[in-house]
Amino acid sequence: MSKSDRSWLPDATDFDWIEGTSRAPHAVLLEMEAVAGPEGIPILSRDSGRMLAVLATDRRRVVEVGTAIGYSTLWMALGQPADGTIVTIDPDRDRTGRAREFWRRAGIADARITVVNAPALDAFADGTPALAGPFDMVFIDALKHEYPAYLDAIRPRLAPGGYVVADNVLWSGRTSGSRPARDGDGTTELRELCRRLSSDPDFETTILPIGDGLLVAALRP
Repeated sequence: MSKSDRSWLPDATDFDWIEGTSRAPHAVLLEMEAVAGPEGIPILSRDSGRMLAVLATDRRRVVEVGTAIGYSTLWMALGQPADGTIVTIDPDRDRTGRAREFWRRAGIADARITVVNAPALDAFADGTPALAGPFDMVFIDALKHEYPAYLDAIRPRLAPGGYVVADNVLWSGRTSGSRPARDGDGTTELRELCRRLSSDPDFETTILPIGDGLLVAALRP
């Protein structure tokens, strides 16, 4: 659709049809969805999860910033090759402990997922061996005001041809200005991340209007 062609936009019927054509999510993913809402645990949308699984199909080494209960981690692990590994970073040991139990029930071996229980920027700065890289893909879904700093930490660890993927870049309309932002809510930093990656000639970048906005940037080989 061209920029000027706004005569048709998908609605709930179209989204229901897309979901109906898709393979049902793993039963453990459905269980995680069921607990996340009532408990107020932030997880990405199901359609964004499906996109992560697609992107991970040939990504053997993935790093994730922000684990929560491991919903996005599981989408990627299920999409990865059988020998794929993920390092996921989150300081909340209770949530990552629950995540490990979900992953096990989904048949993901413990050895495939390494959990780093620390604030992400501290873990990168401390030289945590598991975060040495190089990584084929990074998924960012943590503190919005730290997104540019995550990119700075991850960029040297990204393999040629690697992906940078970030969730919530639409920020419920705040980054575009369709809804008002508040000082300190992360909007400024989200705009900076999008600007930096979109203007960097070393990356091919797009923003997909699924979930709360999913940025995908591929580092040129």
